[in-house]
Amino acid sequence: MNICFKGAVKGVTGSCHIIEFGDKRLMLDCGLFQGRDEELNYQGFDFDSADIDYLLLSHSHIDHSGRIPLLVKHGFKGSIYCSKPSYDLCEIMLLDSAHIQEMEAEWANRKAKRAGQKQVEPLYTKEDANKSLSYFKTVLYEQVIRIDENLTVRFHDAGHLLGSSIIEIWIKDGEDDVKIVYSGDLGTKEKPILNDPTIIETADYVIMEATYGNRVHEHVDRKEEELLNIILKTIIRGGTVVIPSFAVGRTQEIIYELNKYYESHHEELLSKTQLLHNIPVYVDSPLAVRATGVFQRNAGVFDDEARALLMKGDNPLAFTNLHFTQSVEDSKALNFSEEPKIIISSSGMCEAGRIKHHLKHNLWKKTSSIVFVGYQAEGTLGRRIRDGAREVKIFGDQIHINAEVYSVEGFSGHADKIGLMDWLKHFNTNPKVFIVHGEDEAKNDFAKEVQETLGLKCIVPEYNHVYEIKKRQIEEIREPRFTPESPVSEERITELLSGLEELKELFENTLKQIEGRVSNDPNDPITMAKYSQINNILLHLESDFVDLSMLSGK
Repeated sequence: MNICFKGAVKGVTGSCHIIEFGDKRLMLDCGLFQGRDEELNYQGFDFDSADIDYLLLSHSHIDHSGRIPLLVKHGFKGSIYCSKPSYDLCEIMLLDSAHIQEMEAEWANRKAKRAGQKQVEPLYTKEDANKSLSYFKTVLYEQVIRIDENLTVRFHDAGHLLGSSIIEIWIKDGEDDVKIVYSGDLGTKEKPILNDPTIIETADYVIMEATYGNRVHEHVDRKEEELLNIILKTIIRGGTVVIPSFAVGRTQEIIYELNKYYESHHEELLSKTQLLHNIPVYVDSPLAVRATGVFQRNAGVFDDEARALLMKGDNPLAFTNLHFTQSVEDSKALNFSEEPKIIISSSGMCEAGRIKHHLKHNLWKKTSSIVFVGYQAEGTLGRRIRDGAREVKIFGDQIHINAEVYSVEGFSGHADKIGLMDWLKHFNTNPKVFIVHGEDEAKNDFAKEVQETLGLKCIVPEYNHVYEIKKRQIEEIREPRFTPESPVSEERITELLSGLEELKELFENTLKQIEGRVSNDPNDPITMAKYSQINNILLHLESDFVDLSMLSGK
């Protein structure tokens, strides 16, 4: 059994790792390279895509999922396993990525034609992206999936993005029976909307990220206040706040935080935020609009705070002054309006999309503020602006930077050094640790910290190097190793059925509350169609409850 690292080795993008066991090939993620490594996407794969039997997808971010259509285009016909929210997001993100590939190829070909040069093909097309979606199989968190007689997996909440997963992998290869844990991208604790990363206690090997392996997020507990102060300061001087934000995940988190202030009725908040009540917030990203809809449809995996708001009738992803911009015309109009406003737009690293237009029209203005709320990879426009460049070129124009530039790290979707160490220290089986997904300095510093503090052997893998994996002699395993045949106790079955009964009762009570408020007005939030949809969910739940009861003999 061996593992080879094909991406997120020399940086943080292009996640792709291949485990070989027996006659099978298992891939972990298949992400797009971004920033300085973007050209690597066009070099193709140095392996036969048709040889990959299974792909486990940790989450939908493009640096983890973005080359899946290319993999399928080159002959992959296996199964792709991920959480349902990840699939729902991939439905829109992969198609959006394909659209970008097609547009960039079209632009390059117009330029090449004028220069008498050879035409190029897009990396992949929308047709390729649609085809790739047919290979997905969705799983639930904590659900044990026996993929074949030698491979069993279980997905857990990673707290990084809606649907993001930590993946436990049990592999049997001849005499070896090895457990590998893949962290994917780990989120921070107490992150809005999402649950904390799941703690795992046993593994022979851990493959984990180290994006912020040598940094600590500053003022995490004051990130909302820091953002609010920047907004108020900019509004007072009549300027525009431009927030480059990842369309999926970060945008929804910013909406969630702003909702607290726009919808607040608490005096302590009102005294500081009354200026906001007339300031519009524009989400200028069609992808972000669709992604927000996916979030709302997957509220079942929200954290307790977000679900409590929903139960009280407060949609945490909507407020009075929030506007979603769809058309190109409306997007352009934002840059010719002098009103103080907040513009949230993608892409988060400023490499493509509408954000580049907003930067072009606001970077030179002393009244404007640019607020970075996420990681900026080396070689990206966002990284150059964040690192203090005085001039940048956007769409061929040289722009002098007069705007105030801020970086609010507390909104990062990645755990910092403290968070990564805290997650890793819970393993009680002394696993070997492969450290990926970070700049060289971050990975090496983190490896040193882990070895000195936790006494675990760390490997910072080299690109395309093959590492042999063997069963390790573990002196003590406090948690019994999972076997698919392990029986479930009678008490556990009773507990699960009781939980389902409570959920069914909650559905029924909710249905009764809205029954008298059904409207035929299509603009009303509670239409007959939505009422019927909720009723159908209840009927499915009742059916599943009966089936489970019969299977358990209850």
